[in-house]
Amino acid sequence: MWNGENELTMVLEKAGVSDPEEKAGKMMQYMELVLDRNQQVNLTAIRTPEEFIRRHYEDSLEICGLSCFREARQVLDLGTGGGFPGIPLAIAFPEKNYTLLDSLEKRIRIIREFCREIGITNVEAIHGRAEDLGRQENLREQFDLCVSRAVADMRVLSEYCLPFVKPGGWFVAYKSAGCQDELKAAENAVELLGGKPEALETAGSSHLLVCIRKVTPTPDKYPRRAGTPSKKPL
Repeated sequence: MWNGENELTMVLEKAGVSDPEEKAGKMMQYMELVLDRNQQVNLTAIRTPEEFIRRHYEDSLEICGLSCFREARQVLDLGTGGGFPGIPLAIAFPEKNYTLLDSLEKRIRIIREFCREIGITNVEAIHGRAEDLGRQENLREQFDLCVSRAVADMRVLSEYCLPFVKPGGWFVAYKSAGCQDELKAAENAVELLGGKPEALETAGSSHLLVCIRKVTPTPDKYPRRAGTPSKKPL
């Protein structure tokens, strides 16, 4: 008989997470809350626990072996949706602080509710558009690492994410395999925004982790006004 908590414990052990059994229990709680609420609010297209563990938890935790994640203390998850990868990372590594951003207020309210219910205390969930929040003094260039699984062209995603990263920090995008042409087209945008591509790390069998180092401050004119990055990519 399939045992989700045992499988999740093995996933956490593979990722080098301490106290994997305890953290697997908390992740199972979060999964149950999401799948239950998903009947009223679209939080994920995934409907089964088996697929949830593989495509949300295992995929989210692929970053754990990278030094840019291990060394980060302030982590931003941009376009978090139902809380991924931010919530799995926050449960697995509670010594770090996580800020989760999403443009849909309903999702942010639900994430806050679920965090209170299962005792996740190292997460701040914020509603707003990246173009607006990226100009706020308390968020701009304040993070050691920005992660994103958002489905957006790399030119657009870079303009959303890099303004939040402090010089010397990192932006890591979870992308589908076969995205090399997209990454090549984004090189100019990344440079304009103060970034430098450093590595492509394999994440599972069908994903890549695109690692971009922030080498210089993002010019003040970026991000551009809301809606412009997606309509007129750099």
